[in-house]
Amino acid sequence: MSELNGAVPAIAKALSKRGYETLTPVQKAMLDPALITADALVSAQTGSGKTVAFGLAMAPTLLGDAERFGSAGAPLALLIAPTRELAMQVNRELEWLYEMTGAVIASCVGGMDIRNERRALERGAHIVVGTPGRICDHIRRKALDMSEVRVAVLDEADEMLDLGFREDLEFILEAAPEERRTLMFSATVSSGIAKLAKRYQRNAVRIATTSEEKQHADIEYRALLVASADRENAIVNVLRYYDAKNAIVFCSTRAAVNHLTARFNNRNFDVVALSGELTQNERTHALQAMRDGRARVCIATDVAARGIDLPGLDLVIHADLPTNSETLLHRSGRTGRAGRKGISAMIVPVNQRRKAERLLAGADVTPTWDRPPSAEEVTGRDQERLLSDPIFLEKAREEELDIVARLAETYGAEKLAAAFVNLYRSKQSAPEDLIEVSVQPGAVRKPREGGDGRPEFESAPRAPRGEFGPSVWFSLSVGRKQNAEPRWLIPMLCRNGNLTKTEIGAIKMQTEETFVEISAAHAESFAEAIGKDKTLERGIRVTRLDGTPDFSRQAESKPYAKKSYEDRPAREGARDDWAGKPKKKFSGAPQIRDERTSEKPFREKPAGDRPFKDKPPFKKEGKPFNKDAKPYAGDGKPFAKKGKPKQANGGPDRRK
Repeated sequence: MSELNGAVPAIAKALSKRGYETLTPVQKAMLDPALITADALVSAQTGSGKTVAFGLAMAPTLLGDAERFGSAGAPLALLIAPTRELAMQVNRELEWLYEMTGAVIASCVGGMDIRNERRALERGAHIVVGTPGRICDHIRRKALDMSEVRVAVLDEADEMLDLGFREDLEFILEAAPEERRTLMFSATVSSGIAKLAKRYQRNAVRIATTSEEKQHADIEYRALLVASADRENAIVNVLRYYDAKNAIVFCSTRAAVNHLTARFNNRNFDVVALSGELTQNERTHALQAMRDGRARVCIATDVAARGIDLPGLDLVIHADLPTNSETLLHRSGRTGRAGRKGISAMIVPVNQRRKAERLLAGADVTPTWDRPPSAEEVTGRDQERLLSDPIFLEKAREEELDIVARLAETYGAEKLAAAFVNLYRSKQSAPEDLIEVSVQPGAVRKPREGGDGRPEFESAPRAPRGEFGPSVWFSLSVGRKQNAEPRWLIPMLCRNGNLTKTEIGAIKMQTEETFVEISAAHAESFAEAIGKDKTLERGIRVTRLDGTPDFSRQAESKPYAKKSYEDRPAREGARDDWAGKPKKKFSGAPQIRDERTSEKPFREKPAGDRPFKDKPPFKKEGKPFNKDAKPYAGDGKPFAKKGKPKQANGGPDRRK
């Protein structure tokens, strides 16, 4: 309680009523007596209690020596937030913080009914909370009187600059009195924030809390390497493995949000979407569903990366890599707030690993590199949660004893347990079987050879697989000719035969069939699971074999062998000296058959001889060619141009 002594009495009572016994570093810094009348530029990580901090900071300026506010008139304080959700959240926080001061708080947020806001401003308000665009609109319409503003607070100032609100902020600050206090709160102090502070603050006190030096100490960062085609399947397994009370999945585009929302709805996840295309009413309902427990997963764009405080948000998943390191920190900052622990899981396709490394290095974050949880790991975690469920510790109520006795007598303990397990699993989405990537769990980073300082991955050695033990061989009617691969055969066998990877041994592929080794302990159950017709997906037939198959058996095919000349049967009347002799290639000179000798069946005729009937040589008539002469037709007239000659009357050319 001693930490609250520096606060205004009414504010201290509200904090005590709320259960505050200790303050965060940024909240303690704002109670410094030297800051009562000074401007401040505060940088602190997301989730460090900044809303309560600037509520504590502006209270002495607004109340002075009084314990309660007087009648409401022109606003005394103006709080600006980048998004609608953050503005509404600030409004809710200030309502309980200033509850005992009698403060009237009005909100001016885009997407809400502007007429209701204008009426609220006309009735009077001590504190106004809003977004830049809507506040500018009220100022221009003369609905918001800025003449009495004593404190102006910019929450998430760096985000407002990133969203393009610089001109709106400058317009608002220039409309406020010059003697006001200006408090800027930002997660990072960029050059743009420094310029804005230098222009609109007077001798601002720079406050950097100790928690800023160590980014998100309560957040466990995990970088999960996946095959590019398994990105969405990996998200499913991560959600199922951690089974967080509240989780948020960040996407880069609205289309990706809509796609994942539709898919996760089909997978029995309680999902809501949050993106810029939704109306304010839809976004409010989505967040309220998360707070009420009606939804457990929120699929959102980066618009929702700032300022959202969801109770029990234990897991943040980056479905798409963030654009920069600051966005990574702000996304991750939705969890691990106010001393709670959280997990930030980044889904990293193998072809984007270098980009992920740069983002993490820029954020000064050292993650744990791993693969997403496998289907077996998700199933094992489900079994642990089922066995430790507190429902087993509860005693049956008196009105339930009759039905409990009848169930036990009718079905027995084993069938009841099986029904309970099936009912438990039916409410959950089945985990996905993922493609293995080259980086194994536990992979570490070491300096790259060559001394360039960039990290490379050194995979932990794969544990050798022991002897498979007794087994039974099965034959599948698909092979290399049908593009069979273990990457889709193994999941298909597991789905249809109620098997796991550990119960499948060697896989030997032939041209048109594949031999699969199944553990002897599960061979019978596998045969029963695939049914009487012994057919899997895609019409693949399964046959149980006796003993070990012959792996050298291949489809027999004899290549075509061209017969030699000696093997050809002799033709009647054929010349023996010609048999087997290759024909001469045409050399350009005419060849004729010589019937007078058999030693040279073909001979070349001299170029001077004519092989055909003599014809009189072509004789040119007329005078020798004169290159300077003009070409003439036979009738003595110059050659006409190509196309039909034009006549004076436009008629056809009737010359012959």
